[in-house]
Amino acid sequence: MASANTLFKNHEDYRRQKELEEARKAGIAPAEVDEEGKEINPHIPQYMSSAPWYLNDTRPSLKHQKNWKAGSKGSEKDYYDRGVKVFQATKFRKGACENCGAMSHKTKDCMERPRNKGAKWTSKHIAADEKVEDIDFGDFDTKRDRWNGYDPESYTKIIDMYEKIEQQKQGLKKAAELERRFAKKDGAAAPDGAAADGAAASSDSDSDQDDEDKITETEEAGYGKVEKRVRTTGGGATGSVRNLRIREDTAKYLLNLDPSSAHYDPKSRSMREDPQPHKAKKAFAGDNFVRKSGDYHAWEAERLHQLAAYDHGASLHMQAAPSQAEILHQHFKNKKDKLQLKNKDTIMQQYGDAAEKAPEEGLLLGQTERYVEYDAAGRVVKGQDIKAHSRYEEDVHPNNHTSVWGSWWEGGQWGYACCHQSIKNSYCTGEAGLVAAEAQADQMQLNIERKAEEDKAREENGDNVEGRRPTNGVWGTDVGEDVELDKQRLEEALRKLDERDKKQIEVDDRKRKYNSLQTDGEMPTEEEMEAYRMKKARDEDPMAKIIALKAAATTNYDFV
Repeated sequence: MASANTLFKNHEDYRRQKELEEARKAGIAPAEVDEEGKEINPHIPQYMSSAPWYLNDTRPSLKHQKNWKAGSKGSEKDYYDRGVKVFQATKFRKGACENCGAMSHKTKDCMERPRNKGAKWTSKHIAADEKVEDIDFGDFDTKRDRWNGYDPESYTKIIDMYEKIEQQKQGLKKAAELERRFAKKDGAAAPDGAAADGAAASSDSDSDQDDEDKITETEEAGYGKVEKRVRTTGGGATGSVRNLRIREDTAKYLLNLDPSSAHYDPKSRSMREDPQPHKAKKAFAGDNFVRKSGDYHAWEAERLHQLAAYDHGASLHMQAAPSQAEILHQHFKNKKDKLQLKNKDTIMQQYGDAAEKAPEEGLLLGQTERYVEYDAAGRVVKGQDIKAHSRYEEDVHPNNHTSVWGSWWEGGQWGYACCHQSIKNSYCTGEAGLVAAEAQADQMQLNIERKAEEDKAREENGDNVEGRRPTNGVWGTDVGEDVELDKQRLEEALRKLDERDKKQIEVDDRKRKYNSLQTDGEMPTEEEMEAYRMKKARDEDPMAKIIALKAAATTNYDFV
């Protein structure tokens, strides 16, 4: 607000101040008054109305916005003395103007007509010296005030001239009035034609006298005229200027006097809402209605397109390059219309158009001259059976296939009947593919039969080492229930494992040969795996330490 009080306020005081400011802006509360008793406009922004802290201004004022340090310098009385001469010389002086002989300016600044021979050579007609003053006008506006130094008394000459013209008009009117009155007195002696002319002249003079202060139709029509003002003497930028309103026009703030109606802003002279929403026919529907008419919607669509294009990475700016933005928007609309039309045609071709008039049922079920015979199984015996096509694609043969996908099925897989391919995107191999598929199936069957014969012969010979399939027990896990162990082989495996452990204790591991652990490619038997599991140390077993101590007592080896 306009208050310059910069003290900190609590939440409640701040809220009350904001409510007071809103009330002043709405015109409910009186405006704030400064030190001089003048009202402060409540619409002035806070950054303009708030005084700087170093001024210690505790009362509301706009004094800090004025040049209060300037004093009386640059007043309207200080100006150059026009046409004042200070000295008249009789001969040329050194340093004077070579053209006129005045000391107040140089030759290049002389405003007189260039003489054939200047005063420097003739020493005649020496011009008087002008009064040269150096006045400091002070502020910016005073320097550029075009009325500064103007003498209001000079306007009395213009007033006197118009007064003389007005006196001449009044004298002519009096003379015409006297002639009209004398003609009316002598109207009986005058002939009929002269009397008629005198009556017409009298009526014309009366009408002229009555309509002297009235406005003619041509002058009245000029009130609604909109003119362009470009660099006129009135100043200001280029813009539209409307003349005075005619009497029939009603101001927008007088259309509805209800205080709760549309708000009128006197500062901008705008009324955005409709003051008469209940009326159907009205001359004014609010400034928002006027703003959103005409080309507003096209401009809004172009602006949204520019923002969307900029978000997608296009270097497009509506204010910097308006022509480019408009052309790109036009291209975008053309492409969009073509794409929508294409999609519409595609959908109508595939699904049909419900808006079209359906054909007559009699034409759909009508008789034809096509003759077809069928047997008891439904096969065509004579003629040609023409099947009706559906709305979906039919008889499509991609990749050189002669049959459609799904025309062949085998082993739980769909494929093409022409080449027995079970891959949808495969290329058709024709008859060669069928032969190759049959040969592959025959070879697979032969391989299965040969494998079965080999397994049978191996079982008869008892050689199960080569063909043994590793069970869970081979890899150190639990032994299956179907595995039968030989006790003699198990004892032999335990003995060999004990001997190997003794050798590892007695022999230094660094002297062990490179291939000492090689098994010659033989797989371990079930008995060897069982012996390994029996000898394997289990840390999770609580009796493992006791077993280790007993083993150390028998082998005389100290465990730490």
